[in-house]
Amino acid sequence: MKHGKKYSNAHAKLETGKKYSLEEACRLVKECSFAKFDENVDLSIRMNVDPRHADQQVRGTVSLPHGTGKSKRVLVFVRGEKAREAEEAGAEFIGAEDLVAKVAGGWVDFDAAIATPDMMREVGKLGKVLGPRGLMPNPKSGTVTFEVAQAIKEIKKGKVEFRVDRQGNIACGVGRVSFTVEQLCENAQVLLDALVRARPASVKGIYVRSVTLSSTMGPGVTIDFAA
Repeated sequence: MKHGKKYSNAHAKLETGKKYSLEEACRLVKECSFAKFDENVDLSIRMNVDPRHADQQVRGTVSLPHGTGKSKRVLVFVRGEKAREAEEAGAEFIGAEDLVAKVAGGWVDFDAAIATPDMMREVGKLGKVLGPRGLMPNPKSGTVTFEVAQAIKEIKKGKVEFRVDRQGNIACGVGRVSFTVEQLCENAQVLLDALVRARPASVKGIYVRSVTLSSTMGPGVTIDFAA
């Protein structure tokens, strides 16, 4: 793959084959950023798991201490009195069967979805639309709950979900280039700690094969991480 001059200059700041400490990686990602916008900073993790086996699924949620730097648009599938609770908590989109029908038609202009348990019979029909996008409400991630206001607040403050994809990889945002090195480092460490806690009992030996930190446009910085 051919890269532009700015990318090549940024990549030249990295030592080939070297693994950096998390703090060094956060500093380098900021130094290697060259875009004119405030780039996202993401952790890309290559796992030693086989997602085809149910007992090797890796999934969880974690609240980043400094948030993601991104304002999330929250949709809530809810009926009755809980709809007002969702509105007061700051949800952007609120509805019941009407909202289910809209999403079923292909509209997915939101970043997170919450549903009350009584709505899941209808919301369950949206699996093919929401599932591939990682937007399907799930009890394990705290997005199927009657505690609507609390769930909305957690997402708005920086709660993120991580899950292994079909290739055995996990990708998750941990902030923006405008964050300080300390903020990026703390966010990334919290995510990595949660990932280690989510280790399936069936996984033997190496659990994490590699960890890379990068900005949207910049080169990836390999982190020295063993688990």
